[in-house]
Amino acid sequence: MEKKRTPQREARIRQVLEKRQKDLTLIVDNVWDPHNVSAILRSCDAFGIYGIHLYYTDSEWPDFDNKSSASGKKWVERTMHSDAAEMVGSLRNQGYQVLRTGFSEKARPLMDFDLSKPSAVILSNEHSGTAPELLQLVPDEVYIPMQGMIQSFNVSVAAGLILYHGFTQRYAKGMYDTPSFSQEEMDVIVEDWLSR
Repeated sequence: MEKKRTPQREARIRQVLEKRQKDLTLIVDNVWDPHNVSAILRSCDAFGIYGIHLYYTDSEWPDFDNKSSASGKKWVERTMHSDAAEMVGSLRNQGYQVLRTGFSEKARPLMDFDLSKPSAVILSNEHSGTAPELLQLVPDEVYIPMQGMIQSFNVSVAAGLILYHGFTQRYAKGMYDTPSFSQEEMDVIVEDWLSR
């Protein structure tokens, strides 16, 4: 069914895209539970993330069909990868700091990091942790301080907390007041979104 193109719909799409942050992203590392990935996408949409990276080498690409929060996939771009060095290298060449979540003695609390800078944060598999090849490529490790008996958050909750941290830092600097896309980029994306 063709989407109805109305001035109101185009205005709403432009309003949302003007807040989208093209240089804050997540790398989802072999997270197998589609409910978790769908929830991550929902948080990305809520905090104005334009796109994420899906890195899958030892599990199936997540199946988003019939998931309650699957609507996030419609409004968050997804780039799929299977080559860790190429993915991390490309992000670094674009000026991103690349971080990974973890609990080693080298890990620093989330509050130590400035996510108003171009940033990509790796969220890893719920059971096996960060893929070994990503461990070698990404030494900077971040953790979310917790005060209870349990050591870690669910991966989708961790994603929401990390993105909220980035949101508050960027909001304080007024980064949501100025579009991160050029007018030309915006026009292309608007046309794409109008067809969704």
